[in-house]
Amino acid sequence: MRFKKLLTSVLVACALLTASCTSQKQEPHQFEVGNKTFLLDGKPFIIKAAEMHYTRIPAEYWEHRIQMCKALGMNTICIYAFWNIHEQRPGEFNFKGQNDIAEFCRLAQKNGMYIMLRPGPYVCSEWEMGGLPWWLLKKKDIQLRTNDAYFLERTKIYMNEIGKQLADLQAPRGGNIIMVQVENEYGGYAVDKEYIANIRDIVREAGFTDVPLFQCDWSSTFQLNGLDDLLWTINFGTGANIDAQFKALKEARPETPLMCSEFWSGWFDHWGRKHETRDAETMVAGMRDMLDRNISFSLYMAHGGTTFGHWGGANCPPYSAMCSSYDYDAPISEAGWATPKYHKLREMLMQYADSGQVIPDVPQPYPLIEIPAIQFEETARLFDNLPEVKESEDIKPMEEFDQGWGTILYRTKLPDVKEGTVLLIDEVHDWAQVYADGKLLGRLDRRRGENSLTLPALKAGTQLDILVEAMGRVNFDYAIHDRKGITEKVELRTDDNRTTLKGWQVYSFPTDAVFAARKEFHKGGKTDGPAYYRASFELKETGDVFLDMQTWGKGMVWVNGKAIGRFWEIGPQQTLYMPGCWLKKGKNEIVVLDLLGPDKAEVKGLTQPILDMLRTEEPLTHRKEGESLNLKGEKPVATGKMAAGNGWQEVKFARPVKGSYFCLEALDAQDGKETASIAELYLLDENGKTLSRQNWQIDYADSESTSWGNYTADKVYDLQESTYWSTTRGAGYPHALVINLKGEYAISGFRYLPRAEENAPGAIKSYKVYVKEEPFVK
Repeated sequence: MRFKKLLTSVLVACALLTASCTSQKQEPHQFEVGNKTFLLDGKPFIIKAAEMHYTRIPAEYWEHRIQMCKALGMNTICIYAFWNIHEQRPGEFNFKGQNDIAEFCRLAQKNGMYIMLRPGPYVCSEWEMGGLPWWLLKKKDIQLRTNDAYFLERTKIYMNEIGKQLADLQAPRGGNIIMVQVENEYGGYAVDKEYIANIRDIVREAGFTDVPLFQCDWSSTFQLNGLDDLLWTINFGTGANIDAQFKALKEARPETPLMCSEFWSGWFDHWGRKHETRDAETMVAGMRDMLDRNISFSLYMAHGGTTFGHWGGANCPPYSAMCSSYDYDAPISEAGWATPKYHKLREMLMQYADSGQVIPDVPQPYPLIEIPAIQFEETARLFDNLPEVKESEDIKPMEEFDQGWGTILYRTKLPDVKEGTVLLIDEVHDWAQVYADGKLLGRLDRRRGENSLTLPALKAGTQLDILVEAMGRVNFDYAIHDRKGITEKVELRTDDNRTTLKGWQVYSFPTDAVFAARKEFHKGGKTDGPAYYRASFELKETGDVFLDMQTWGKGMVWVNGKAIGRFWEIGPQQTLYMPGCWLKKGKNEIVVLDLLGPDKAEVKGLTQPILDMLRTEEPLTHRKEGESLNLKGEKPVATGKMAAGNGWQEVKFARPVKGSYFCLEALDAQDGKETASIAELYLLDENGKTLSRQNWQIDYADSESTSWGNYTADKVYDLQESTYWSTTRGAGYPHALVINLKGEYAISGFRYLPRAEENAPGAIKSYKVYVKEEPFVK
């Protein structure tokens, strides 16, 4: 009898296991590219995709967020696959738990949602290094996103692993993946169809052969690398002129289905800049216009979530690191709440439901809790807890010490230093504190281009410490080759001498929770200088909460072994989202690394986030108080009028002009109003090719709007066509912009892009251009 019961139990367990496994695959579906429409099982199908990222959502909350998207009226989830989170060390792949991308896709299928997969290898996404693994940079001559043999070799290894996880989840095989992307916005990086063809072949060889492959780009760049056998899609943001965005694509491929593969619902936040928002009515109107034209879309982001730990990326030029919150002003908030934007969009999408589509009720949010102030009474000073030392004669970046992220300390002895000697650190990536015999001399911030300090007199043998924090590798353009720490050299400079410092001791402070907790903690609260702080707190109930970091300086937080994110007193983010699923009833542990030092060593748990509180030390605008530009007596190298409307325009000079400073003076606007705006600006060399903008610096802008958005003048070269420089309301024409090119060039003209919205608000009409070898503003 006992044997029969045991046998019966085993058979039941096997049956349940079999049912569980088979339930993850359903009937196969055919998804195809038809004539001006997508076809699902032979019938016209409009993709209504909600983009969100499994890495930015606790795995315990994946299904809730998927259900939120379904209740919004979407039929598809769009996801990136992040190479660098799956292969953090060469050959060591992790697809478990939080990294189980296949389980995410199966949960989407369980809830009746299809998947658009974007496996890279590069993804951008305001993610560390655009999703590429840091260890690629250990190869000194690596050329990322090219036909570099090593890069393609590692890409193939990675893509094959993605294929093992996901290829069998393609819709024709009973899964829910209906499209797979090849690379990502490559036209904003280079022109190399051979490279794109190589990535296409790698994707196919990984097993993605049963569904359409597509490539996305901007309307201005999609043909640069477009392959004949791939579907082409266009990316643009809220408020864009939709007919203008698709005009060139419709001319190039009259029969293709149209899709906006990234319709930007909001925007991402940078440290030290105002929180970004986008108008809900404008977003909804744009999506309605696309649906009325049978245009498919993916809403980037439907739910942004959180860039936990150190995974936030950065833009460059100019260098600007991303906040931990990736709220994105999306319809679903960082904590998974339905926002007013959500309800407006849901109301519209319910009017465009697919045949047979049932849009469920909106799921309830997870419960919230408050946490009384946690007092930190254990401290471990960073300089008293140095890890194992590494010796190096020459300065080297972090990667050459086999360190991927975190903070790195460079230490050496100084020769005799005269007062006024300049310490040059070339380059600081990204934020440094400089000490002499333990005394802080100053701080250097890459955002502001700072790389030198003037030293006091220091005797020979003084210990020089340079503590550098890596804030996030650049995730866009060639600057993704972003090595951290100190990348080139450290010099002492006087009027008549340069001395390169040698003989370094190097200490690595990574970002993992075990390293952070394994310190010699001592009783005591706030202390001076960089330090780790530890505390425990008791909870009777768990729930989502926002950790209030307003009294802290700059650093990272870990709770119960989970890396929660970065904080920085300058804002705009002042809280960290703490998912309740990572808290425990009873005792919890929190560790904080503060590189600046707190005003008060305590953390409270709030029920609302603080995402828009700036404490910037000095404005990021480019006109000093009382400063003005006098162009009287200056001879323009070009005058003229721009054409009205959207899209790129090019102006050629009568002959090339040499200079290091470029000034564009706008005399009036196309719409006759007072505001001037520029989305992007390139200068042309003597051969008509665009000059690199990597080292550009804005020397002067007569007006920049920062009260209602981030419309500073550096937006004209930030590589983002949807961001722009805008002058303030009430500041009338003329408007002037001066760019320091950081070198002398022969300039033959410029390319100008007005705003993407219909009628191009703020578009310049009449202009004058000046080029000089000396500064315009002194």
